Amino acid sequence: MQIRIIAVGKVKEKFFQDGIAEYEKRLRPYTKLRVIEIPDEKRPVTSTPPVERVAMNKEAERILDAIPEGSYVVALDILGEEWSSTALAEAFSRWEMAGTGQIVFIIGGDLGLAPAVLSRSNLRLSLSRMTFTHPMARFLLIEQIYRAFRILRGEPYHK
Repeated sequence: MQIRIIAVGKVKEKFFQDGIAEYEKRLRPYTKLRVIEIPDEKRPVTSTPPVERVAMNKEAERILDAIPEGSYVVALDILGEEWSSTALAEAFSRWEMAGTGQIVFIIGGDLGLAPAVLSRSNLRLSLSRMTFTHPMARFLLIEQIYRAFRILRGEPYHK
């Protein structure tokens, strides 16, 4: 199984870059992980809702273009389902047994995800009802993916 994370925006903070790199390294024995950064759409600081809608739709086009054909798509959405780490591990097991070759997680930018991206997703998953910065969400997601693989293999980490 291959995992792809499509994320709007770059991670600028070194401490997040370092943490993400560490978990990417830890994941290598378990899965092939690829992170695709989609540029966030530039707009004025005081943009109007119509301008924001246009920006979100442009980001959506780039996101949708980056999803490989036949992928199982998980959109991170604050209104999505909340799962435990064990539930995520069980989902990876189900996806693997079903022959799902590619899992794609999508992290939106500061505007969130456009309806077109949400409708393309097979699952909407929430990391929390709290709002996190984009880099924090990426770090948390990668850590949870790593934790899920450790749980699946009965390896000590998740307790």
